[in-house]
Amino acid sequence: MSDTLEPQTFRVTRADLVRYAGASGDFNPIHWSDRVATGVGLPGVIAHGMFTMALVGRAVTAWAGAADAVVEYSVRFSRPVPVPDTDEGTEVVVTATVKETTDEGLTKLVLTATCQGEKVLSLAQATVRKR
Repeated sequence: MSDTLEPQTFRVTRADLVRYAGASGDFNPIHWSDRVATGVGLPGVIAHGMFTMALVGRAVTAWAGAADAVVEYSVRFSRPVPVPDTDEGTEVVVTATVKETTDEGLTKLVLTATCQGEKVLSLAQATVRKR
């Protein structure tokens, strides 16, 4: 692995949020109603935090080469991902840098996820096993 891994970009649309709500059972209206979302002080409809975390996890899995190569993964949510009611939606860009490679063959990654130039996660990190 190089010191900086190839960035991965994920498009997020309102349709994705509807599908995720159905799969997760999280039908909180801040994830589908602009009226409710703005009424509670959000900029508009936002992506589910766990959906955002899953997108970053998908990037980690791709970098690792397989899901079972991901040993550890954690994030903190620091900013919502606003999803406009357009066909384009928004994008979440995930980058990673190698923090260290251990003698046991584990690679520790520092992860960054941004939306519209703003970091949406903090303290995001993963440990992957070399394959």
